[in-house]
Amino acid sequence: MNNEAPRSIPILDVRPEIEAIWDELMSAIQKVVRDGQFIMGPNVKSFEEEVATYLGVRHAIAVNSGTDALVIGLRALGVGPGDEVITTPLTFFATAEAVHSVGATPVFVDIDPESFNIDVSQVEAAITERTKAIIPVHLYGRPCEMDTLLSIARKYHLNVVEDAAQAFGAMLRGQKVGTFGDVAALSFFPSKNLGGFGDGGMIVTNRDEVADVARALRVHGSRRKYYNELVGYNSRLDEIQAAILRVKLPRLDASNDGRRRVAAWYNELLQDVRGVKVSIPNEDVHHVYHQYTIRITGVNRDLVQARLRDRGISTMVYYPVPLHKLAVYSGRNLHLPHSETAAAQVLSLPIWPQMTRETVETVVTALREALDDAQLGND
Repeated sequence: MNNEAPRSIPILDVRPEIEAIWDELMSAIQKVVRDGQFIMGPNVKSFEEEVATYLGVRHAIAVNSGTDALVIGLRALGVGPGDEVITTPLTFFATAEAVHSVGATPVFVDIDPESFNIDVSQVEAAITERTKAIIPVHLYGRPCEMDTLLSIARKYHLNVVEDAAQAFGAMLRGQKVGTFGDVAALSFFPSKNLGGFGDGGMIVTNRDEVADVARALRVHGSRRKYYNELVGYNSRLDEIQAAILRVKLPRLDASNDGRRRVAAWYNELLQDVRGVKVSIPNEDVHHVYHQYTIRITGVNRDLVQARLRDRGISTMVYYPVPLHKLAVYSGRNLHLPHSETAAAQVLSLPIWPQMTRETVETVVTALREALDDAQLGND
């Protein structure tokens, strides 16, 4: 009898990346500490310039979270009370929460079942005289179809705010996400493709007037200290986080390539697994796999997840409840079938840039066994 504990594989392991650049990270952190400038210092300014250069945009404004990037970005565009903002229900609540935070109302449009992103073919029908903006979410690191969306936005004079929190470095037809719309929001939460050692976010835009307002809003609505012109926020990326992210930014493309390599192994090994549906984008879509997400079909997803957990494999469900089915929206009585089906089927498997093929094979073997167990449980 084999009494060995199953091998534990996390959903994400950040340690290999940290170990590889440990000395640079410690040097950057120590320099900040020794210099004694911890808020809005030279690293924040340099990081903003480096992100703007990387994306090819005019402005990058560092804030304290991806959520604040959405809130401040919306306010800088003039979105507020009485307005409606169209978005997807298959996303983290912060996307809709940001809309509420500026006094507007989120309007949910169902997803495209293949990409998990907002179904752009349904957006136009959701537009009313109150619609002010559209928030596409590049979910799991896969770019949303932007050409049609931008065409609709131009037709109705709407703002586009890209939620690129999960997709930094992703591209659509060679253009980086975050550069299509009027504003984009990035997140540097530790699990993101470019992750800090705490919270962090960034607003990016090519519109000078929007950048000007956003910079004021992040520091209590003042362009000059103590001369407040707006009611704003205390939303600043701290200097230590900026120093850490500056060390990591030049490695982002290589890191994303690592994720894409792992995803290719999964695609290969899962193509003939019964009960698993894999979505593989076409060549125009440069997916950066913040999450590697499959559908579990024909058996109970939660049971498969539990059987994987028994085998030491960590997985996550992003997201178990589509936003329109949350208690906060209970009065709307919306039915968005593709989002609801996805929420019952999606399962994100372990992925990180340095993950080995052997580890991927271990996950796939465990998944096959978990599926078999779940099938027996259904019989």
